[in-house]
Amino acid sequence: MSIKLINIGFGNIVSANRMISIVSPESAPIKRIIQEGRDRNMLIDATYGRRTRAVIVMDSDHVILSAVQPETVAQRLHTKDDNEDE
Repeated sequence: MSIKLINIGFGNIVSANRMISIVSPESAPIKRIIQEGRDRNMLIDATYGRRTRAVIVMDSDHVILSAVQPETVAQRLHTKDDNEDE
């Protein structure tokens, strides 16, 4: 199994194999997940001070904040998968 890396903005890269979900930060349950990650020191802020547009939940219980839209991250994931099939 090869390691797949996905750019989440500003040169930050995460392992696609370890992603559980990519969600929008607007709902109350997601805001709660962000706060719980912050409380447990498991929050990684990769927004560079910009507005959070995507929250990535990893299988290690890390919560990653990104300034890139969830659809963009998902598109990059699918593009990466398509390129490997060729």
